[in-house]
Amino acid sequence: MAFKGLSRRQFAGITGWSLLGMSALPAGSSQADPANEDGRHDRGTSSSFPSGFLWGTATSAYQIEGAVNEDGRGPSIWDRFAQKRGTISDHSNADTATDHYHLYREDVQLMKALGAKAYRFSIAWPRVFPEGAGPPNPRGLDFYNRLLDELLANGIEPFATLYHWDLPQALQDRFGGWTSRDTSKAFADYAAYVAARLSDRVKHFFTINECSRHVHLGHGNGADAPGLKLSQSGLHQVQHNLALGHGLAVQAIRAHGQAGTRIGPAENVVSCIPAIETPANIRAAEIATRELNAGYLTAMLEGKYTDAFLAQAGNDAPKYTAEDLRIISSPIDFIGLNVYTPDHYVVAADNERGFTLAPFPRSFPHMNAAWLRPGPEAMYWVPRHVAKLWNVKSIYISENGTSGSDQLAADGNVYDVDRIMYLRSYLTQLQRAASEGVPVHGYFLWSLIDNFEWSDGFEQRFGLYWVDFDTKRRTPKLSASFYRETIARNAVA
Repeated sequence: MAFKGLSRRQFAGITGWSLLGMSALPAGSSQADPANEDGRHDRGTSSSFPSGFLWGTATSAYQIEGAVNEDGRGPSIWDRFAQKRGTISDHSNADTATDHYHLYREDVQLMKALGAKAYRFSIAWPRVFPEGAGPPNPRGLDFYNRLLDELLANGIEPFATLYHWDLPQALQDRFGGWTSRDTSKAFADYAAYVAARLSDRVKHFFTINECSRHVHLGHGNGADAPGLKLSQSGLHQVQHNLALGHGLAVQAIRAHGQAGTRIGPAENVVSCIPAIETPANIRAAEIATRELNAGYLTAMLEGKYTDAFLAQAGNDAPKYTAEDLRIISSPIDFIGLNVYTPDHYVVAADNERGFTLAPFPRSFPHMNAAWLRPGPEAMYWVPRHVAKLWNVKSIYISENGTSGSDQLAADGNVYDVDRIMYLRSYLTQLQRAASEGVPVHGYFLWSLIDNFEWSDGFEQRFGLYWVDFDTKRRTPKLSASFYRETIARNAVA
């Protein structure tokens, strides 16, 4: 198995920083940018990120862990979905994924080699509660205890996501999954159990990852697990139940977690970008952001559904109570934003909505994944809109990155200059936001390693480290050196 039994010196040789044009310096140091007395690398220039800015990487349990039948883990909706013919483009599954369950110590060393100071990972609900509810599985939680101890021993702060789409299959079978409020309640019980046992070391919990995608791809067009194709009213109810689950989880963590535990969602906000930066277009983009996120983020932050959302939904609006909205809008400590691409370019218009969404021309560029249209300005406007519209005081970029057609070159390296171009452009826009006072406090690059990319299987590679999916061997890509240098400088490399 890759890395097992290797000394630290041998491990450094495998990661191959010198082959990628960088000496294997200790994490957190840089020849070009000596540290200050307190160890920071803020050079005090306009191109630097704020002092204390948190740099990290991100993954999710189902995409990397594997070991789906080990130590009492129960099946998830993705296990069932991936077994169905035609659901995964390369006919693969994540039964072994990248074997993080057994290689987590080596993966923590990959983070440390980057100089990363934080790691966003998800906890597999079916590992902790194989039936979704009822008796917990101590062996499942033990894995996360081991992971947390390893992270902290290496100076890496854990940020845990409670739900990254791997719903226990038992809840799908018993209740219909998120079509039922019973799943929202089960999620709160799971959150309470985890918070009571892990908040001594985990100080930041993300509740639910990307409600928007989980609703529309998992329950609308059937492209993701559980593979449902619900009516519009059904979709609105699933979205409401997810929002309710978020709110109930916030309350449960407050009640059972240690004092000072911080909580927030991680959402792929429908990103609305002014097509041209005029005051009218900027205001139109703000209006569009509020309305096009009305079913989840707006309700969470305002405690109500907007009039326009309810009018448009009509008889398909979700069924809810005033108490539901109070729970959904339970106070949170931060917002996690997953930012990959602009969803809409917005132009001010003299109509009832106050904006028009410009269509994307066929010539608009995209990365290796056709859906990933690069628009670096999204990294500026999304956090700016969220901070201004809802007076949010703490924002983390909980995901950002790109797939690439990565290949090992003849010399054994991966020269992913397209990913470097993408990251440099986006991080420059994030620095612009931070320099203007937008309260962005950290950035989690998706992803640490290549992994199982949902319905794309292993065909799309997002990692800083190239993974041989047969041997599980990790190899740093050129982008790993770029990110390491960016972290060391606290500025875009």
